[in-house]
Amino acid sequence: MSTAMDTASGEAVPAARAVGLWKVYGSGQAQVVALRDLSVDIAAGQFTAIMGPSGSGKSTLMHCLAGLDSVSRGDVWVDGTKVSGLSDKGLTRLRREKIGFIFQTFNLLPTLTAEENILLPLAIAGRKPDPSWLKTVVQAVGLEHRLGHRPPALSGGEQQRVACARAMIGRPAVIFADEPTGNLDSRATAGILAALRDAVRQHGQTIVLVTHEPTAAAYADRVLFLSDGQFVDEMYAPTAERVLDELKRLDTGAA
Repeated sequence: MSTAMDTASGEAVPAARAVGLWKVYGSGQAQVVALRDLSVDIAAGQFTAIMGPSGSGKSTLMHCLAGLDSVSRGDVWVDGTKVSGLSDKGLTRLRREKIGFIFQTFNLLPTLTAEENILLPLAIAGRKPDPSWLKTVVQAVGLEHRLGHRPPALSGGEQQRVACARAMIGRPAVIFADEPTGNLDSRATAGILAALRDAVRQHGQTIVLVTHEPTAAAYADRVLFLSDGQFVDEMYAPTAERVLDELKRLDTGAA
């Protein structure tokens, strides 16, 4: 997968970037500050996990980075394209061409087969699938023998594998995964997380995972910790034990 380059500096452009990001809901006494002056670069070709206590702003940040929610102040870029200020048409094009999504609830169409669900983003965009890439994606998520089945005939883990393949098929600049294993048992969870990790390491995808599970974060290259709408720490080469210790520290407010 090619990585966008800054023509002035010759450096790789982050898959996603936020600068001075604020997200405020309501006003007056009812005002809630979800994100406060937050800046971050999401490196291309990496698996990044975002964690923090309940209400820390994890999902809000993901939605702002992905152009699913507007920002109150600050700027967001995806693969060098400035998201802030895009028209509805521009946002639709950005999400179609540069962003993949994996949600907790799968969001598959029950009347379509697994293969048809995987190829749906390309069909909507009027793009023809690359048979070689389709085969690669299907093998990456282990669905070779289930492509003709419709979602009701698939297990939860298989349905989420379809969702993962659907997110990968367009070769987006970044895939955002919001608690993708929240509805799965431990075995299915491990399979999905391994597939996401391999998508990064073997196929050059960029994945941003929002999760509250230390075992899930341990699959990432980098973990970013949020508290009260701000980044308070980061961790490379995480383990479940180290992540859990950091979450406990944040929950107790320890220095």
